[in-house]
Amino acid sequence: MHPLQNLLEKNKSWAATMRSTQPDFFLKLSLQQSPEYLWIGCSDSRVPANEIVGLLPGELFVHRNVANVVVHTDFNCLSVIEYAVERLQVKHIIVCGHYGCGGVQAALKDNQLGLIDNWLRHIKEVWKKYEKEISLIEDEHRQLDRLCELNVIEQVVNVCNTTIIQKAWKRGQQVDVHGWIYSIQDGQLRDLNVQLSNSKDIETFYEAERTTK
Repeated sequence: MHPLQNLLEKNKSWAATMRSTQPDFFLKLSLQQSPEYLWIGCSDSRVPANEIVGLLPGELFVHRNVANVVVHTDFNCLSVIEYAVERLQVKHIIVCGHYGCGGVQAALKDNQLGLIDNWLRHIKEVWKKYEKEISLIEDEHRQLDRLCELNVIEQVVNVCNTTIIQKAWKRGQQVDVHGWIYSIQDGQLRDLNVQLSNSKDIETFYEAERTTK
């Protein structure tokens, strides 16, 4: 038996169920994709993007990497953002992290894991930036939770500072960038109340940061 036969069988069952409930679903899906949302999330297998927001295939454009990081030298991520904004004309970009993220935890504890340590340097920079705030939290679990939240917020700003989003806003295209976080323990998404819709919002965000320091 093929070692992945069970997955192939599950696919047949899923496709049959979709055809029985929505006979023209795959025909419509094959003709075009027109999602309103781009999801930038963590690669963690416990955070399935479509499922946790109740959207079907074709309704959510997705990019995932370890710890939902947006780096200006990551052409994979940038290509996804560009395609989503310029071709698909998405109206919302959601950066979604999750509590208990292993990548964030490794950065916080300065664990040595190998090649991925180079990727996690980006999160360590977030930790350094907010070290004073995080060090005031006594509970280790809450420290991790807070760094997960702050990492999302920083990646939202990184998305907004890409040339892709800056050009889109300059030409008057509506693209809102949001920061969310997911709890694996209860399956609930939480809005971190970070929504940036134009360059002025970024300036306001930076001003608020300076005020709180």
